[in-house]
Amino acid sequence: MNRQAANADAEHLRQEFLAHLANERRLSTHTTLNYGRDIAALLEFSGNTPLAQLQIHQIRRFVAQLHSRGLDGRSLARMLSAWRGFYRYLARDHGYPNNPCIGIRAPKAKKSLPEALSPDEAARLMAIPDGDVLAIRDKAIFELFYSSGLRLSELTGLAPTDVNFADATVVVTGKGSKTRIVPVGSHAVRAVKDWLKKRGTLTKADGGNALFVNRNGARLGPRAIQYRMKSWALKLGLDRNLFPHKLRHSFASHVLQSSGDLRAVQEMLGHASISTTQVYTHLDFQYLAKVYDAAHPRARKKR
Repeated sequence: MNRQAANADAEHLRQEFLAHLANERRLSTHTTLNYGRDIAALLEFSGNTPLAQLQIHQIRRFVAQLHSRGLDGRSLARMLSAWRGFYRYLARDHGYPNNPCIGIRAPKAKKSLPEALSPDEAARLMAIPDGDVLAIRDKAIFELFYSSGLRLSELTGLAPTDVNFADATVVVTGKGSKTRIVPVGSHAVRAVKDWLKKRGTLTKADGGNALFVNRNGARLGPRAIQYRMKSWALKLGLDRNLFPHKLRHSFASHVLQSSGDLRAVQEMLGHASISTTQVYTHLDFQYLAKVYDAAHPRARKKR
């Protein structure tokens, strides 16, 4: 098989795998696109070598080259995970004899704690003054983010029927199309009700299926929410680089500080493993350490 034919065959396998992820495993479009980019990098590195003939030492060399280009350990770990999954699919559906990615570890990533707003800063962000319909919408978005700890993709995917005002809950579709029910605080309930009274001025007669819409009545996209949040942060005097996931971090850390119930926070965030949620225990310790340093006469000046 010449190089052109080999490349075409490898690309065909890549497309088949992406279809498998989207249709059988029902992964999100965003996740599937990430897999596609990672596997495209593998095909680029493999060059003239057919996928079935790649060896473990070649995969190690690919990882080393990517690391030398500045790719961090977390990105490399994600890429290796995609490659391993691709080869598992090739073994299952195309009879590939081995998986050259097994046993290879990415360089350790530098651990960084998620940033969170203080309770006072979160309250300032929620203090959007009454104004036009978009201000009412934005207040409902921010309140729901902070009240329920949603991911950005989860919030943009909500329909009006997902919010149950009687129970003060919202049905969320998270990663892997898994659904969970999350509590909604009283401030968020009130803000969403206020928004729904105005939503009809932007939507068509049928109301559409999106809880949050733009000026044209179409579903509000992630980038628009990110832009609006940064804009409001500046207007309200929050000199932080604010983004939606920071409100999710703030929700988790503030609930954990108040309750100490790590398992409950895990369930509300929709984490598959509690080890993912445990990062907030370190964030909680950081907060306690600041309180100690400020209050204790024998505390160290710098931590």
